Amino acid sequence: MTSSPYFERYRQLKAVDQQKNQLIEDLLQRVSDLETSFAQEKLDHERETRFNRDIQVHEMELMQQIAQIKIIMDREPFVVVLLDGEGMIFKDEYLQAGDKGGRCAADQLYGAIHSYLKANLPNANTPKIMMKIYLDAKGFGELCARNKVFADPAAIYDFIRGFNETMSCSEIVDVGSGNNSAYNKIQESFQVFLYNCHCHQIFVGCPSNTDYALFLEDISRDNDLTGRVSLMEGVAFEKDLDEVKASYRIARFPDVFRSEKMVPVRAPTPWKPSLPTRSILTPSPSAQFSSMANAPALSRTSTNTSTSGVPLSASTPVQQDSASEFQKVVRSKPSSSAPPPKTVERNKYGQRVDKLDFKSIPRDDLNRLKKLKLCNYYFLLGECPNDDYCYHDHDRKLTKEELHILTAIARMTPCRFGLECDDAECIYGHRCPQSEPGKKTCFRGDSCRFEPIAHGIDTNVVKVTKI
Repeated sequence: MTSSPYFERYRQLKAVDQQKNQLIEDLLQRVSDLETSFAQEKLDHERETRFNRDIQVHEMELMQQIAQIKIIMDREPFVVVLLDGEGMIFKDEYLQAGDKGGRCAADQLYGAIHSYLKANLPNANTPKIMMKIYLDAKGFGELCARNKVFADPAAIYDFIRGFNETMSCSEIVDVGSGNNSAYNKIQESFQVFLYNCHCHQIFVGCPSNTDYALFLEDISRDNDLTGRVSLMEGVAFEKDLDEVKASYRIARFPDVFRSEKMVPVRAPTPWKPSLPTRSILTPSPSAQFSSMANAPALSRTSTNTSTSGVPLSASTPVQQDSASEFQKVVRSKPSSSAPPPKTVERNKYGQRVDKLDFKSIPRDDLNRLKKLKLCNYYFLLGECPNDDYCYHDHDRKLTKEELHILTAIARMTPCRFGLECDDAECIYGHRCPQSEPGKKTCFRGDSCRFEPIAHGIDTNVVKVTKI
């Protein structure tokens, strides 16, 4: 027998051994990989366990801090009452009683607010009440004297002294006769207290004017803030505030405050009579006054002016020019050449247009000029019919751009003659500035100050009426 078969058998056995050894090596490598993975997983698990434990400890610490902060926030709770004395007027019996009346008014107001808080804000746990009333003491005293509340205007200071001496957190602040002084102070104080965690409620009492309406309208856009504010109504809200009051809680204290305005009595100036009604100050078509002997000429072409020594009233007769359906106005300064006629722009429907792009005016500049309380008559027409008795600013120097913005502000007040107005110098609005052509509404909806017909006006000028 040859050796070849043995060699063949040996090679077969050797191949089997190699396969066996390779299998053992593969198994050992697999075990090694699994051990490494297990060790890594074990390490990760231990790390996760430590992390979760740390997070739980940190969460407990945070909850304790929150509880401590909540305790701090609940300390010394208070409510703030910010009142503008022009719109919130104490009843006559308090004003007439001087020092004693001031004390009684402070006590009655404090008690009324405390009862209101219990009924409407039960979660407010007996907070302190801080009351601040801002007014022009001298001007208000004169107003009371003119309305026969008391004879001496200085008597108002006795009332203020009594009010201020009653409670440490309540006071009447004399803001002086500056334009918008009370509004500015109330606005700044409001912003300070609005985000104060200790302040549980802010009461705002104010007159119905555009400044307060815009300010409260901005606040009402944030639903989280309106619950912190209550409007206090003394003199009944007029249209400006009546449109925004639905967003707030309304508080009324008829036993403390008057529900009617005091009549503003204004003395006539030497060169023009008193203006008894607001209708005289609203825009109207240009008209020529009845001819009078030795009557001086008007100083400008506007129905807002009057002749010296001639009583101006809503029933003043006018002369109709037979050559034209429109009125003419006598100029005070003769010129060598006739001035160009005034014009009123109208669309194809004959509606007054008053081309003015409100969207191009920066809102910040618009709001800034509104706060200045400028006299529209003085700056836009060159003369104020109220003269020394006007409550608006006449002294500021305006740029050309500011005059343009003031024109837009004046156009936001509706003209009582609407789209048919023929007064070329009328400074008021004849179409809603917020309405786009073709759209019969604006974003204000039914609360818009302009009539429905003043919306969606076609602004393409196709003809001009000469005045």
